[in-house]
Amino acid sequence: MKLKQIATITAGYPFRGKIAEVAGSAVVAVQMKDVSLTEGIRWSDCIETTLPGKREPDYLTTGDILVAARGSHNYAVQVNQALASTGKQAVAAPHFFLVRIKSTSLKKRDILPEFLVWLLNQAPAQRYFEQNAEGTLTKSIRRSVLEDTPVVVPPLAKQRAIIAMANTLGQEQRLMQRLVNNGERMMGVIANNLYQAHGH
Repeated sequence: MKLKQIATITAGYPFRGKIAEVAGSAVVAVQMKDVSLTEGIRWSDCIETTLPGKREPDYLTTGDILVAARGSHNYAVQVNQALASTGKQAVAAPHFFLVRIKSTSLKKRDILPEFLVWLLNQAPAQRYFEQNAEGTLTKSIRRSVLEDTPVVVPPLAKQRAIIAMANTLGQEQRLMQRLVNNGERMMGVIANNLYQAHGH
């Protein structure tokens, strides 16, 4: 089936130009720099801003999925429970598509948001995005391309098993990254100490 059969896809909020920082505002904007595959959305990095347009904003809710429309990697991240703890309302920058699973699919529990995020980040979907991207310097995908993304929906038990495996792998990757970073820092300290010991 195609993604548009189970989800609605809209563009991010239409900010024009640079997003202005407005300290103390009740709204934050999620930009490309605030998200990563390993950490998801880093809410503490999102800037507070006001919404200049007339359009009624599509505020993000838990379970929404953001897909990077531009760049060499069209990865997906999920809006998780952490949004609620910020006490803010949030919108996505224009560089994202907002994918929202249709309420009928959620009611029937056809597909879990966590599974859909995982699926969109895997090689078959990523290959599909690469093949259909446009532009030379900055690649981007159109909404119609994202809507036609092929998706497979296995039984819920299988979805849950895959999510559990993916979460375990994610934790291992984060741990490995920390170990690598610590090792690099240690090497830096050793090198500095060597230079100091020899009067440089």
